Amino acid sequence: MKKLKLIASALVLAAAGAAHAETTLLNASYDVTREFYRDYNAAFIRHYKQSTGQDIRVDQSHAGSSTQARAVADGLEADVVTMNTTTDVDFLAAKGAVAADWQKQFPHEAAPNTSTMLFLVRKGNPKNIKDWDDLTRPDVKVVVVNPKTGGNGRMAYLAAWGQARAKGGDDAKAADFVARLYKNVPALARGGRDATGMFLQRNVGDVLITFESEVVSVEREFGKGRVEVVYPWASIVTENPVAVVERTVKKKGTAAQAKAYLDYLYSDEGQEIAAKHGLRPRNADILKKHADTFKNLKLFTVKEYFGSLGEAQKVHFNDGGQFDKLYQPAGR
Repeated sequence: MKKLKLIASALVLAAAGAAHAETTLLNASYDVTREFYRDYNAAFIRHYKQSTGQDIRVDQSHAGSSTQARAVADGLEADVVTMNTTTDVDFLAAKGAVAADWQKQFPHEAAPNTSTMLFLVRKGNPKNIKDWDDLTRPDVKVVVVNPKTGGNGRMAYLAAWGQARAKGGDDAKAADFVARLYKNVPALARGGRDATGMFLQRNVGDVLITFESEVVSVEREFGKGRVEVVYPWASIVTENPVAVVERTVKKKGTAAQAKAYLDYLYSDEGQEIAAKHGLRPRNADILKKHADTFKNLKLFTVKEYFGSLGEAQKVHFNDGGQFDKLYQPAGR
């Protein structure tokens, strides 16, 4: 009888321990957000402990955004996705992994921050690159992400196309400009951080087209003064959408924690951390506070020249689309 009581007590203690076990979330994100989410996760963990009294752990997974979307669709058990194009989240919605109305579940159509595409050049800007037209010169080599594998690449392509349209050109002129630019691309990078590695560690190319946020990361990771940033006359607004992976949170019972994690991106602290890492906050007061970081340039939206990212995907990036027609890999 005494032995049975001891077993029963042990089972009660084990159950209590399980009930208070640390919850773990997995955030599947795009390639160049490592540093941002390292800081954000630490802040969220503190906030969650203070507000609930419970411990929580957040793990990260990073790759090109489309690569991440396919991994989640194929079974990667991410609780949340934090991407850089809506098409990747729409892809997961079509697969039943996230809610069909995911854009209605958080403010600003579930995009807590934005960015744009800028140029990074080597110290001293030896090729004197000032604007988009310089990227088509025969003496300039351009490093850019493959738009088939990463949102960084898609937004770079759409920024190049859109600025040609913003100058008053039609789609034919834009296509000609983009074709000439991609003739100067020696090889396509897999994702944003791979592109940075090509440019800085392997010394490929004269200019890197990448997210504004990557400028800040480059200075921290590779040392200030190795590169210079060039602000083109115009560029595209890029939104960074987020969503709860319903399939995973139902299985793990982490729906409330996943929502809290994404909600906190909209908090003042979450917005400040975004600004610190070169992501444009949605909070107007915090954006204004960091005016020195976020320079003014002409910004156009996807909607202005492409209708939507979904339409751009079909026209430009699906197999046989405009990108396949315009880009000829080296050696072909």
